[in-house]
Amino acid sequence: MYFSKKAAVPIEEEETDIWACTTDGCSCWMRENFSFEKSPTCPFCQGEMTKDTRMLPVLANHTKRTT
Repeated sequence: MYFSKKAAVPIEEEETDIWACTTDGCSCWMRENFSFEKSPTCPFCQGEMTKDTRMLPVLANHTKRTT
């Protein structure tokens, strides 16, 4: 029998705004469009988070925010 490995489909990535935890030792981050607050706190250590950017796979968030 012969099995061929299929070519991997390239995943489209884009520069995405994120919130990143500033506490040493905590590597938590979240996409900005998936956060519920304008200035969130870290869900793991309750530390302060700052805005940053990362190259991430494209995801659509269709949830409407209430401000």
